[in-house]
Amino acid sequence: MVAAVVVMVYGLLTLSKLPIDVFPDLNRPTVTLIAEAHGLAPEEVELLVTFPIETAMNGMSGVERVRSVSGVGLSIVYIEFGWSTDIYRARQQVAERLQLVREQLPADVAAQMGPISSVMGEIMLIAMSSETADAMTLRELADFTVRPQLLTVSGVSQVIPIGGEVRQYRVVPDPGRMVTLDVSLEDIESAISHFGTSTGGGFVNLQAREYLIRNIGRTTKIENLRNLVVAHRDGQVVTLQQVADVGFAPRPKRGEAGFSGKPAVILSIQKQPNADTVAITEEIERMLPGLQEVMPEGVSVNNVQFRQATFIEASIANVKKVLVEALIVVAIVLFVFLLNWQTTAISLLAIPLSVLTTVIVFQFMGLSINTMTLGGLAIAIGVVVDDAVVDVENIYRRLGLHRAAGERDGRSTEEVVADASIEVRSGILYATAIIVLVFLPLFALSGIEGRLFAPLGIAFIISILASLLVSMTVTPVLAYWLIPRMKHLAEQDSPVVRILKHLQRRGLEWCFARPAFVVGLPAVAVVLAIWAGAMLPRAFLPSFNEAPVLVSVILQPGISLEESDRIGQLAEELVAEVPEVASVGRRTGRAELDEHAEGVHYSEVDIDLSDSDRSREEVLADIRSRLSVLPASILVGQPISHRLDHMLSGVRAQIALKIYGDDYDTLRSLAARMEEKLALIPGIVDLQTEKQVLIPQIQVRADYDKAQRYGLNPSQVTETLERMSNGQVVSQIIDQSKRFDVVLRLGDADRRTEALGNLLIDSPAGRIPLSAVADVVETDGPNQILREDSRRRIAILANTDGSDMAKIIEVLRAVLDQSELPQGYFTRLEGQFQAQEQASRLIGLLSLVSLSLIFVVLYTRYRSGVLALIIMGNVPLALIGSVAILWLAGEALSVASAIGFITLTGIATRNGILKISHYINLVSSRTSSLAARSCAARLSVSDLCRRLPLASRLCRMIGADQPGKEILSPVALTIFGGLITATLLDAFLTPVLFLLFGRSRLSN
Repeated sequence: MVAAVVVMVYGLLTLSKLPIDVFPDLNRPTVTLIAEAHGLAPEEVELLVTFPIETAMNGMSGVERVRSVSGVGLSIVYIEFGWSTDIYRARQQVAERLQLVREQLPADVAAQMGPISSVMGEIMLIAMSSETADAMTLRELADFTVRPQLLTVSGVSQVIPIGGEVRQYRVVPDPGRMVTLDVSLEDIESAISHFGTSTGGGFVNLQAREYLIRNIGRTTKIENLRNLVVAHRDGQVVTLQQVADVGFAPRPKRGEAGFSGKPAVILSIQKQPNADTVAITEEIERMLPGLQEVMPEGVSVNNVQFRQATFIEASIANVKKVLVEALIVVAIVLFVFLLNWQTTAISLLAIPLSVLTTVIVFQFMGLSINTMTLGGLAIAIGVVVDDAVVDVENIYRRLGLHRAAGERDGRSTEEVVADASIEVRSGILYATAIIVLVFLPLFALSGIEGRLFAPLGIAFIISILASLLVSMTVTPVLAYWLIPRMKHLAEQDSPVVRILKHLQRRGLEWCFARPAFVVGLPAVAVVLAIWAGAMLPRAFLPSFNEAPVLVSVILQPGISLEESDRIGQLAEELVAEVPEVASVGRRTGRAELDEHAEGVHYSEVDIDLSDSDRSREEVLADIRSRLSVLPASILVGQPISHRLDHMLSGVRAQIALKIYGDDYDTLRSLAARMEEKLALIPGIVDLQTEKQVLIPQIQVRADYDKAQRYGLNPSQVTETLERMSNGQVVSQIIDQSKRFDVVLRLGDADRRTEALGNLLIDSPAGRIPLSAVADVVETDGPNQILREDSRRRIAILANTDGSDMAKIIEVLRAVLDQSELPQGYFTRLEGQFQAQEQASRLIGLLSLVSLSLIFVVLYTRYRSGVLALIIMGNVPLALIGSVAILWLAGEALSVASAIGFITLTGIATRNGILKISHYINLVSSRTSSLAARSCAARLSVSDLCRRLPLASRLCRMIGADQPGKEILSPVALTIFGGLITATLLDAFLTPVLFLLFGRSRLSN
């Protein structure tokens, strides 16, 4: 008992320290390489940056897929490893390969690894807005005040700001004035590169003291930059402002942000894997009031647009409520059947001891408190008390017989308790072993489904093993202390038990007279259930009920950021008109530190909804309707669901049809034809092709022959253009903790088609217009190039309207089989259904293996194949109710419901073992009347309490659409339906089977 108290105290302390998250660790080991190639078009990025990196990464140990996106001035390569790969080892491998490929990349391009983050890593979105500060000031506050503070929070891996304007000291050379004053670009670069620098002067000893010498040239005044000397001509100083316009300007950006229809800076906070989301969120929220105090007047920093912890807290609260409700139901049912507080208290003590033991094991295994681990505990509550009930009931009964026998039974009370506990120990041990065997397929699942459901199985099995340990140790001791002190130990039934026994006895008399009908009817029902189960719609996972809504607004690529931002603001205003919308924020394009290569045509609108009388589907339909007036493709989803889709297929949709090939135009035409065919398939919604289209370009093509006439190499022409047109960071101005780039770049007016042709460049023959050595033309090119497994690809994206995904995929595959593709081109269908099919096949195969092992265990226990099959007959009986309730509830057959079948198999088989074991102990004659009496006797407290899971499942199904219950609901529903039919049919069928086939095997 001392050990039990220690376990409970230590378990409570451990429970308060375990990390809390929405789901178990779902992070697929992925290393992201980001290479900024400023100014390069997607074709050059693919050829010069992406392809060398891809080639180096392919072939590494453990790599399963390499994906890449080559956009405007950006290359992102995703290296996906197997689920069992250690992420740190994977990053080490990538770093080694990256060193080998650095020499192949352009001189000014450096690929770097993104931080280790979680698939659920985006835990908060904080919007900074202001009525008084300009965009530059707001962004400076975000970059140099708020972001550094947020990064100090333990568990935060990255803070990504988007929106506002990043301040630069911009130098815009004037080619005309440069010619007039005879100043070259190199003169300007040389002067600026040494601007604002400080150097060290060593130290000197003066008057017995040591003085440091500081040579300070640092300045932050833009006037000093304007008056910087760039040349001397005819004894006169030429300053920078005489040949260039100098001032503050925003850094060219690829993203914007808004909050409530107004410009803003949005900070995306990413967490580290396995970090406690709730703890990090609470720490950030404690920090925000302090940050608000140091903000200038009119600047707000506490607008939390997205908070993942809200979904987690709601989910955990709902599942905790389920645990409490199930515990109350179990306590009530126990007391109703046991009718005394001593046996009820002893039995109930198994629940907290088992749960807290499981919590301690969680700590050693590195598991968190999440909806799946709590779900495993919730499912187990009705089962963990079973061992204690069987033990207590037998001890109670044996002590009653011992007291009635008086001096005829010479054993002591301690011996009676020990013998009674050992008497039922064999059946409990075998029943527990069956539970472990049944869950073997769960631990063999790979991918996201394995990561999601394995913790549920771990929680369930550990709870069952802990309850076994409790029933072998704590329960007999408490029974020895409490039960002998009771005044009455005579075995008596409660009114409920007496009524049930009477009804079953009457029913058994009728069944024993009609054995063929009693056996035949369930057999037909099982066949029908198998057929109906095959007809059930298929799904991977149930839909999550996240409060936030994520709307993707996708415009035609080639649109400017300014126009995309304007339409994005319109989208915010339209969404804000929906009554249920509490707040709305928007991110357009890509942030500087982001790992996603979204173009400026892409906006994500984050919507926080308040409670309403309208259903969620009606609200989402209203949002879609209001946004339909925009010239954009609209995708409505949820943050976590989108991330899971992206991890499964690399795209943010349930279904992805990928077409692979080499020619860009051919891929686009094939995708257009496929999209037309897919649009005819019923059940498909949100259909669209990835926005890989042609966008306007200004191409400057160097003419080798013309360049030779002026003594130039084409590389000199392109390098000069890169420095002037694309711009380059020449120096940096440091203002305490702030750093600002000094950039040399032509003005927008000098970067147009005609102006570029007239741009004067230096040559051995003097200054000449660019058109003399190059052709400047307007044309088009791809906005981005996506590659996967070393091939170009384009994807057609789609979601389902909630109908049977399996049927949709079947039709889609038939369409693909009838479609002809050019040589060298092929398609691949990916998405949630792929994981569902793989999981179903694996669960089906391993379930057969598991059932075979169960048969071997049962045969070893009873030395009779007939008795083993009678026990296993509970499984198909349970199948009848499971399939029936899934049909009635309109639920799809998903991985979650398959886990329910697995759990149900263990519970049903466990009940059969305990029942048959008791039959064997009771039957002393081979007549049907005695068999009936033994069965009626077995319908006692422990038999009824084995059905407690049925009652506790009711609690879990209430509010199945609430956060945290979405995945547990199909599990509970499957178990609930199965236990109904298993309980009703087992009460009459098992005695008949035992009477017909079991008696002759008892001699074994």
